[in-house]
Amino acid sequence: MSVPSIVQHLVLVVGLAVAAAAPAADKAKKAAAPPDEKAAMEAMAKAATPGEAHKKLEPLAGSFDAKSRSWMDPSKPPEESSATSVRKWILGNRYLQEDYSGTFMGQPFSGIGFQGYDNISKHYVGSWMDTMGTAMMTSTGSMTGKVLKSTSVMTDPATGKSAKYTMTITIADNDHHTLEMWGPDAAGKNAKWMEINYTRKK
Repeated sequence: MSVPSIVQHLVLVVGLAVAAAAPAADKAKKAAAPPDEKAAMEAMAKAATPGEAHKKLEPLAGSFDAKSRSWMDPSKPPEESSATSVRKWILGNRYLQEDYSGTFMGQPFSGIGFQGYDNISKHYVGSWMDTMGTAMMTSTGSMTGKVLKSTSVMTDPATGKSAKYTMTITIADNDHHTLEMWGPDAAGKNAKWMEINYTRKK
């Protein structure tokens, strides 16, 4: 290859490299550009606005009589107890707050829970704390029809190990719904731990 040809070849290679680098540089500039403030505000407003998913929780709002059954030992009859549950919308109908008060295993028992829907993750989210422990349980789930199924991970106080639990809330109608909780038994098998039937107070 002659010297002029070599020079022409180098010029062509450098030109192609510069042309290829230009779009990458443009992308880098765009990536470094500050976000569109108006678009960001619109996205935040959309994420913060309660929608149809929140409305599906409406049958759970109100005052209810609760009858619970719990199976500490699957081979024995369930422990039965009564309680009252009051749920109300808070923070502009974004979350349902529950105040639960009754007995459990013959002892006074109370709990506080929150249920909502995360517009960003597209999941129902919840939290629960009560007088039976010092941990806070959090859950995520989805609703199909009138059945809300959630999963959570809690630490078993007996073993100190984390375990996965499943909770299902089935809405029969505006005045009745049932909560079921499943988790590992003493042998590590999935078993029904609790069932609570809610009836709206008249």
